[in-house]
This record gives sequence, structure tokens and C-alpha cells, in this order.
Amino acid sequence: MVVLMYMIMNNEKYEVIITKKNNKNKYMRVKEDLKIYVTANKWVSERQIEKVLKSNYDSLLKMINNIKKKNASIEKLTFLGREIDVIGLSTQTKPEIYGNKLYVKDRSKIDLYYKEISYDIFKERLDIVYNKFKENIPYPSLKVRKMKSRWGVCNRKNNTVTLNTELLKKDIKYLDYVIIHELSHFIHFDHSKKFWDVVGYYCPQYKILRKEMKE
Repeated sequence: MVVLMYMIMNNEKYEVIITKKNNKNKYMRVKEDLKIYVTANKWVSERQIEKVLKSNYDSLLKMINNIKKKNASIEKLTFLGREIDVIGLSTQTKPEIYGNKLYVKDRSKIDLYYKEISYDIFKERLDIVYNKFKENIPYPSLKVRKMKSRWGVCNRKNNTVTLNTELLKKDIKYLDYVIIHELSHFIHFDHSKKFWDVVGYYCPQYKILRKEMKE
């Protein structure tokens, strides 16, 4: 059985996750996600656990501060335009984002994790943007990969749109613009005035966004 409570230390609120088992002793530790994990006997009450937490206040605070210092040197990335911390957890089975932190198993595989995360986000935005189009265009298959020189690619032969995983680092308005750009190629495959008229209809500020992305 898992019980959740909270503890206030230095005016900050920390989650306390209590796992009750058949063990005799109580154990507590703070993990890199800054949550306090307590393992106790199933008959121990929450009030008793609260007393133990309070009696170990200084030790817990020291553990929290040590982890914060460690996290301060952790690599920072941007996610949809905001800065996030990348935290490595050996127990993490898949990349997950909570608030301004990305939890991964191996920080050396960030590109792989970004690719995993990007597909669902890009697919959601593709659906939203596609449904805005009044023209009769095919619904494309989505591919994601890291590209060095292009933000997106439209392939009309097999009805696919490929988006650069680096877009995951940009504000969502840039992602939407690239999707609009690629979908507009199903109407006009060149970059003629008619093409840009379509882009401008669905993204009036495209010139500003395009300039900012080039910079």
C-alpha cells in the first residue's frame, strides 16, 4: 500500500511517499526528484510516520540540499521554449517531464529521449493544425527525426510530414508554423506566392516566425 502526504521544510512543500510492507523497521530517503520516500510496517500509522519525519527534520533537509546542489550542475535544455533541468535516475524506465524537470535514465541519450517525447506532442499539434485547413488535403503520416538543415519535410508521394525533433526545444508557435508550412505544400508544392498566401492565411505572423527561426 502506498500513501501520499506532504512535509513543509524551509517554506517549501515536499511530497512524502509512504510504502507499507511487512518489514520491522522504518526507512527513509530523498531521491533526485526531491520526494521523500518512507518504507514502514503496514501497521504503523501516518501520525507515527509524521513524528519520525519531524525528528529527522535536519537529516532530511541536509539530503534535500545535497540533491539540490547536485541538480544545480545538471545539464539544462529547453522544452517548448522554457528551460528545464535534465535529471538522471537509474530507476527511470522512460523519459517523463514534471514541471521544469525531465527525468531520464541516461543523460547521454537526450536526443533519443527527445525523439520519444516529441512524437506524441508533434502528433497532437499536427491534429490541431490539420483540422484548421479548409482545403481537402490528405492526412499525413508523421515522422520525427533530428535534422541539421531543415525544420520539416513534406513528401507528397507517400503523404508524410517529417518534423525536426529540435522543434521540441522551441516555443509551440514555431512548431505550429512549421506544420502549417509543410501542410501547405500539399496544396502548392513550390514556394510561389500562392503557397505563401496559404501559409499566411493560417499563420499571419509567419514572416516574423520565419525570420526568428533563421536567426
